[in-house]
Amino acid sequence: MKPTLSEIEILARQAGKILRAGYGQSHQINHKGKIDLVTEIDHQSEQFLLSEIRQKFPDHQVLAEESGASAGEDCCLWYVDPLDGTVNYAHGVPVFSVSLAYQEGGEVLMGVVYDPIRDECFSAEKGNGTRLNGKAIHVSAVVELDQSLLVTGFPYDIRTNPNNNLDHFRRFALLTQGVRRLGSAALDLCYVAAGRFDGFWEIRLNPWDVAAGALITQEAGGMVTNIYGQPDYLASPQSILAANPNIHPAMLEVLKNPPDL
Repeated sequence: MKPTLSEIEILARQAGKILRAGYGQSHQINHKGKIDLVTEIDHQSEQFLLSEIRQKFPDHQVLAEESGASAGEDCCLWYVDPLDGTVNYAHGVPVFSVSLAYQEGGEVLMGVVYDPIRDECFSAEKGNGTRLNGKAIHVSAVVELDQSLLVTGFPYDIRTNPNNNLDHFRRFALLTQGVRRLGSAALDLCYVAAGRFDGFWEIRLNPWDVAAGALITQEAGGMVTNIYGQPDYLASPQSILAANPNIHPAMLEVLKNPPDL
């Protein structure tokens, strides 16, 4: 048995209530890395989601950010990010989300990203388009890279790994109207789907960061690949490039063959 999109939306909204209730409070903060944080709210949200999924779909596999992989049938897999944007959340910055995706037969079929602060629920089912709070949305129609607004993020080892996206950031900043960094890859993708941004790229992510948002972008008319133009953006080593179809090729060329600037 597989879930309905409505069931996934309900789960995301319920987890979002946990995030909203804890927002702005003092938190128990632990460090997974120098700048990679986790709070007790991450764990509360994830425990709620895992409990609900196991109760309703006990045979399904789950890949969750904090607890890792849970065994189940090969056909059915959930990607669970209970709090995407933990650093923002811990600092009281109101940009974070819950991200849930359902995969069957190796293909992501449904995805939901919920922003509890703005009460924005982005959802998509393969072949049925993308909606924001029930209303259809689409990627932008911007044609030229120099008229585009982009968004990106940076890996947690930015201080120690020279492959840290800073060169790409500089190049795109000089070629576009601007590049933003919000701190939630799931929302970055949803904002591309809604036409708020024209493109998004990032390196060294995890599947739970992007599985839902990538489907949401695709169903809104966007193109999604890794930064080399290959279709499997969930495969390791993971990277992603999501944009409207007009500027995706131009972004890909910059990532492949950066110009001298």
